[in-house]
Amino acid sequence: MERILVSACLLGRRVRYDGGAKTSDDETLAAWRAEGRLVPLCPEVEGGLPVPRPPAEIEGGVGGAAVLAGAARILTPDGDDVTNAFLSGAQQALAVAKSFGVRMAILKEGSPSCGPLRIYDGTFRGHVTPGQGVTAALLEANGIRVFGEDRIPEAAAHLAGLMETLRETAGPGPDPDRESR
Repeated sequence: MERILVSACLLGRRVRYDGGAKTSDDETLAAWRAEGRLVPLCPEVEGGLPVPRPPAEIEGGVGGAAVLAGAARILTPDGDDVTNAFLSGAQQALAVAKSFGVRMAILKEGSPSCGPLRIYDGTFRGHVTPGQGVTAALLEANGIRVFGEDRIPEAAAHLAGLMETLRETAGPGPDPDRESR
């Protein structure tokens, strides 16, 4: 079964910086959860940050790849550098993904860890800029396709393509998705 890494906050786990969750009501995500496909994880918690915790943003809004390269930091509004926790969490997310054979992820948009397309700009004024969070950038750099919670239909199409590829490479034989009569 193709497993999917997913931000734990999207599944109702209260792991966000403010102690809350961002529970998704998406039916496809619910179906994948019922199938046992989902591998929930919060990189920030895995990296050792508490719940709740101060918000954090990537300095200059340059994106996770710059943080991975050592060219940017992740700071709290008070200027505390939490970069190492974010890097550790990203590495742990990658290790978990590899251990489950994950080839795709559904991550929380806007997060300095998880944002696949948009992050906050580092000013703590609520401004969003194009860019990836640290975990999203690391997963993508390692061949894991990342989607935000607002792109689940695209993720479903990608999963269907992965499943079709698996069927084609498996060759002739019983269809594992077909019920016995």
